[in-house]
Amino acid sequence: MKLICTTVFMLMLVTLAKAQPNYDVSLLPKELMPYASAVVRNEEISYEVKDLDNVIYHLKRVVTVLNKNGDDEGSIEVSYDKNTSIKYIKGMIYNEFGKPLTKFGEKDFSDNAAIDNSTLFADDRFKFYRSATGGYPYTVEYEYELRCKFSLTIRDWTPISSTNMAIEKSSYQFICKPDFLIRYKQLNLDSPVAIGNNTEGLKVYTWQALNKKALKSEPYSPSPRYFLPRVIVAPETFMYGNINGSFNNWEGMGKWINEKLLFKRGDIPAATIAYLAELTKGITDPKLKAKKIYEYMQEKTHYISVQVGIGGYQPFMASEVDRTGYGDCKALVNYTKALLDAVGVNSWYCIVNGNHDYKISFATDFATMGQANHVILCLPFKNDTTFLECTDQKIPFGYLSDFTDDRTLLACTPQGGKLMHTPAYGAQVNLQARKAGFTIDNNGLLTGSINTVFKGIQYDNREDILDEPVSEQRKLFPKLYPAINNLDVENYNFKQDKQVLPSITEDIKLNARDFATTDNGKLYFSLNPLNRTGRAPRDVRNRLTPLYINQGYTDDDEITYKLPAGYKLEFSPMDITLETPFGKFTANMVIEGDKLVFKRYIQLKQGTYSKELYSEFVNFYQKIADADNYNVSLVKN
Repeated sequence: MKLICTTVFMLMLVTLAKAQPNYDVSLLPKELMPYASAVVRNEEISYEVKDLDNVIYHLKRVVTVLNKNGDDEGSIEVSYDKNTSIKYIKGMIYNEFGKPLTKFGEKDFSDNAAIDNSTLFADDRFKFYRSATGGYPYTVEYEYELRCKFSLTIRDWTPISSTNMAIEKSSYQFICKPDFLIRYKQLNLDSPVAIGNNTEGLKVYTWQALNKKALKSEPYSPSPRYFLPRVIVAPETFMYGNINGSFNNWEGMGKWINEKLLFKRGDIPAATIAYLAELTKGITDPKLKAKKIYEYMQEKTHYISVQVGIGGYQPFMASEVDRTGYGDCKALVNYTKALLDAVGVNSWYCIVNGNHDYKISFATDFATMGQANHVILCLPFKNDTTFLECTDQKIPFGYLSDFTDDRTLLACTPQGGKLMHTPAYGAQVNLQARKAGFTIDNNGLLTGSINTVFKGIQYDNREDILDEPVSEQRKLFPKLYPAINNLDVENYNFKQDKQVLPSITEDIKLNARDFATTDNGKLYFSLNPLNRTGRAPRDVRNRLTPLYINQGYTDDDEITYKLPAGYKLEFSPMDITLETPFGKFTANMVIEGDKLVFKRYIQLKQGTYSKELYSEFVNFYQKIADADNYNVSLVKN
């Protein structure tokens, strides 16, 4: 009997051993280790559309965290709201030898509201769990399932979600009835989709990624969405809230937004309509009329995000914004459109991807709601199309800033969706032009004035300062000009010009003791204390991604120094000229009697360039940094 029990026990151990995968870190393929902070051992993601209002999302994932830089990959965040419920979450932590350490479930997760400082109210929440193993490496195995009451948006599959992450295996399945039609777009994948049927007769689309090495982080790279593996899926028919819909291109999508999400949401009170008529009385130019309405909207409203129910895509009623005076981007654009309709000015509701770091355009051949995260307004004037940012109560009429400039968006017109491109603020437009006149006395005291014009995107360099109290503005100048020690601003003035291409002019009168150093008949001072580029970006060997410059600009500086009598340059004057495909830099100095004139010009051109140019780009900035740190040495005649 004892022999039988022992045999049964051994068989159970063997069965368990076979059932339990081995997560020993030593088994990781060596070729996946370079640059990796985390390795996804296995990932299985699936979407199953049971009905338009019943979609099941399932994720199972095993990831080994190699060092602290990979901790985010070992953390678990599960989002939910009133339309997305969590069915279950479970998982296990293993040590470096693949031995179980800690079992966890949904009760071990913190529950958090997914709101920020600009959000008044939202029903978005997330569960969060971070393991506390106390050492590296460790492995996290977990899975969870969500039930979604909508089918309009399907999460993109991005097997490599960040740099420094390698993958052994990741798979993605989309499961649906045979007559349920989808569109899909795959990017940067080695193998095509496999389409088949499961045992239940359902249609199954499968994508897979195997043995993908980690990518190192590279400065000045394009958005990862353009070079990392990605699959986008879009159902042709769907449900959103209690709204059914169907589209398969941008034209149909814009028509659906206009007819379903915006339908009957533009009514405003009769009293407001009467006030607008009086406000624009005598104005016949539609653009001037629109400007008057826009400035009225800015004074009356303020931006607060409200995401409740289907509010993620549908705006508040215009009458509600008129009553409360607040709204998110959708609500404020819809409200502004309603105000313009009231005075006979046509406008279009536009969805766009807003991003300060990258100019992300919509894929012209593939329409999905998930590509947008922001809404702006288009005024289709003949030969003078104007776009309005409605969430900023200070931004000039017709100016977009770098958040939405130079990218493809969708305008929702009564005839359907129309892809358009926002204005591009190029290097010559984004101008910072500065002239300074300084006097240096025998004791090293600097006195003088600076006049600077900030234009285009560089307008934003000073725009935020204008709303600060005078006492706070004065405190900011040492931070704005850190290379001038002992800076004392005697008086200053800002002049704002809120045109479609806005500008701010800054005038400063200043002094700074001990700006120059005197020693044994010599005088030393920094040639360029006003505008320095800082350190050059780090060099990257064997670079994989193109050189990406998100925003171009031009800086044009001229400083004239009046020197103490009887001094001359100890060394030859600086004279540098650099010409590259992505930019130009010149810096030179000349002595004219008792005056030293320094001129500095830099222009950086936005765009995407060959990765082979990156080393030249680093060298370009290193030479600029060296020039910016040049110290003048004068000796007495």
